[in-house]
Amino acid sequence: MRSLSALLLAASLTWVAACEPIVDVRGNLPNEEQLSLIKPGDIGKDDVLAMLGTPSSVAAFDDETWYYISSKTEQLAFFKPKETERKVVAISFEKSGLVKNVRQLGMQDGKIVQQVDRITPTAGNEMTFLEQLFGNVGRFSHQTGGGGTPGKF
Repeated sequence: MRSLSALLLAASLTWVAACEPIVDVRGNLPNEEQLSLIKPGDIGKDDVLAMLGTPSSVAAFDDETWYYISSKTEQLAFFKPKETERKVVAISFEKSGLVKNVRQLGMQDGKIVQQVDRITPTAGNEMTFLEQLFGNVGRFSHQTGGGGTPGKF
């Protein structure tokens, strides 16, 4: 009995040790060499597009800031994936189209945003499934003569 317990313990430890996390890297992040070529005031949007490709995202209210985003997640077995690394390169442009500045951001620069859990009220009634299913029964009257008074539209 004691050897069976030791065998099961050894098998369990071996199985747990053999579990490697699944690493997933996503995004479009320029390397340091590419970023060193982007000099504020010297190059424009077309040059950045040619060097770095299409940005991952553009600023929500104007197209004066481009974001190149990359993230790395790890998942162990069936557990929820955990983000272990995030890098963002933000390139801001002047109105003339020239690069204004280049910033590199990481996970430490992110902010947690609280979502509002209020529900917007709407007019009307909430109906059950059966009320929706049988709600129109009896609402329409049967008209004789093919749908109304003859000769009138």
